[in-house]
Amino acid sequence: MKQKTLLVTLLALLLLTGIACASPSKPVIKADKTYFDVNTGLYVLKGNVYIEVKDRIITAGMARVSIASLEVWGTGGVTVTQGDIYFSGQDVYVFGLQDRAKIDGGVTFKRTGLSITADRVEFNWRSKIGVFSGNVGVTQNDATWTADRVTYNVETNAIVQPTLPLTAGSGG
Repeated sequence: MKQKTLLVTLLALLLLTGIACASPSKPVIKADKTYFDVNTGLYVLKGNVYIEVKDRIITAGMARVSIASLEVWGTGGVTVTQGDIYFSGQDVYVFGLQDRAKIDGGVTFKRTGLSITADRVEFNWRSKIGVFSGNVGVTQNDATWTADRVTYNVETNAIVQPTLPLTAGSGG
């Protein structure tokens, strides 16, 4: 009976290991200090946090990560990059399975020919839409303007729904 139980357990472990290795989006997680909090089911990362999921990279001073839901709660000099897209801010919450992120605290977005600053941004990787709100400043090519809210489409590289600019001018 013990041999059957041992055999079934080994087969189950082999099956689960094979499934885990076949996962194409296995994240890479690095930090100065890392531990798993058994009470919350989250990895707690401190110092030089680096998280790579798919082709996205998140850095922060401190973060908590759920491997099951691919959720990330980060704080302290947060950056989120993918290709030529770059976000930075104070705090980030990534809804990994929904391909969405919220960044707060002095957000900066940069892309070739475009810079947007705001209090916060919500970005959806599926729709390729970023919604910037609160003290939004836009510099696009040589034009600079501000607004309360700006919606930007990464795929078309276009501002799709700004409120009327509060101020406009030429960049320098």
